[in-house]
Amino acid sequence: MSTAVEDPRVTVVVASRDRREELLASLARHRAPVIYVDNASTDGSADAVREAHPRVEIVRLRRNAGAFARTIGVRRARTPFVAFADDDSWWAPGSLAAGADALAGYPHLGLVNARILVGPQERTDPVCELMARSPLPAAPGLPGVPILGFVACAAMVRREAFLAVGGFDPVVRFPGEEERVALDLTAAGWALSYLDDVVVHHHPSPVRHSPDDRTRAITRSAVLTAAMRLPWRDVVGRAREAWQAGRPHRAGVRDALGDLPAAVRTRRPAPPQRLAAAAPQRAPHGHARERLDHVGPRARGDRPVERHRAEPVLDERHHGDTSVSRTPRSRRRRACCGAGRRHRRAPSPR
Repeated sequence: MSTAVEDPRVTVVVASRDRREELLASLARHRAPVIYVDNASTDGSADAVREAHPRVEIVRLRRNAGAFARTIGVRRARTPFVAFADDDSWWAPGSLAAGADALAGYPHLGLVNARILVGPQERTDPVCELMARSPLPAAPGLPGVPILGFVACAAMVRREAFLAVGGFDPVVRFPGEEERVALDLTAAGWALSYLDDVVVHHHPSPVRHSPDDRTRAITRSAVLTAAMRLPWRDVVGRAREAWQAGRPHRAGVRDALGDLPAAVRTRRPAPPQRLAAAAPQRAPHGHARERLDHVGPRARGDRPVERHRAEPVLDERHHGDTSVSRTPRSRRRRACCGAGRRHRRAPSPR
């Protein structure tokens, strides 16, 4: 973690699992207070961070919580804005301040998405090119380009807005966790904007799963998100389309069935007018966008998330870290759009 704080209004939240070396390198690049949520790493990541970056606040999870780990981090932040980063990504100099300025200058703006430059070659992520061409009409005074979805590692959120809609949830987890949050933010009246002059660097980690594993996990998330927020006809249509798309997609649908009761318990269909506005940007059955680096799931831990659904409980502190346990209970892009056997889990890293 850099000793320089670029903007006191921003905290960076990083969630990671078993990517110690990438994590140690990227943490040094953050120009803001950092909250690192460790998703039950087994490679000594948390201890290594404590030694190399003593100013980083560490939250240790007893189990891999997926993208919900970010929500835990946001709850601990005390700044009005929170920027997300993966263990292989960081915000370019000046971008944290620029993102905060956009959020501060437009009270109804709940989230901004930066332009993602991939690898040492700094190739623009294709999803950002899609965002830049968003067909949505711009609201007066809104900075950037209006969008109806985002990429988590390049997003800065207004903390109160993010938490008001529940943040990333323990049902969907990862990947494809963005769609439900985007739907809920827009339903609550918050605007989302793509800022082409705000930059995030992403140097994809080589520690990854196969494309089929990622497709399976994305399909699972898409079906569960549909069950939580879309009309039932769209839920059925999304599942049917996925089932017909091939073996990894069918595995994702089967995975989703195991978590369907949890998804239905949180079901709150998005307003029809919001869904209609999102229609031009929605990918088929809500699948996450394919990126230049898509060779498998990204950060926050490349292992399945355990089958426990209850809210994490903070239960002990030591050496400045916080250990978090979870209590089991019985029975988890096209970016512009917000973008699941007896159930063997799809890899769900984070």
